[in-house]
Amino acid sequence: MAVTLNKRAVAHARKLIEQGDVVRDERDDWSEHAPTAADENTFLDTHDFDDYALWHLGVDPDGSAHTKGRYSFPIGDFSKVHRCAVISAESRAGQYDHDDIEGALKKLLDQIDA
Repeated sequence: MAVTLNKRAVAHARKLIEQGDVVRDERDDWSEHAPTAADENTFLDTHDFDDYALWHLGVDPDGSAHTKGRYSFPIGDFSKVHRCAVISAESRAGQYDHDDIEGALKKLLDQIDA
């Protein structure tokens, strides 16, 4: 899987953070705050995959266009960016050598913590 940085999602996240649409939670909170599969499906009932993609910093351009599996490194709950999601995604991106995604997440975390 050749996951690339979703630049539209980065811009979307920056705008949300600037607007104050961010939850400044702790690192380990993501397991409790992450949307469930049912939450994702509910979101997709009223939104398209372009909207879904805005909540994920990773995209596999070779993945099937209209599947959740195409997207990775979630950063929020479809209404707010979560600090815990950004931290979790940054750690995972570093683990798998996605340097561009890791760098973007680090910048988002810096913006949240500023």
